[in-house]
Amino acid sequence: MGDARPRFTLGQLVATPGALQALADAGQSPLEFIKRHQAGDWGEVPDEDKLENEFSVTHSFRILSAYRTAKGVRLWLITEADRVRRITAM
Repeated sequence: MGDARPRFTLGQLVATPGALQALADAGQSPLEFIKRHQAGDWGEVPDEDKLENEFSVTHSFRILSAYRTAKGVRLWLITEADRVRRITAM
């Protein structure tokens, strides 16, 4: 992945028990997915969602990414749409 500079703030990071278990089962760190999300690598979302994310970065709307762990489990990252982006959930 080329440029990995953060494109937006994340706020507080939270994760569901299911996401944490999927990461543990795959032996992966949440940080690798969080960095991709914040750098604008939206993962496996449809093209229309990628375009919406690009718009959302500059307008403080919700940002949605989807990735798969090494075991094939899909993880969703959502940075909520509030003016200061207080929370990102996995």
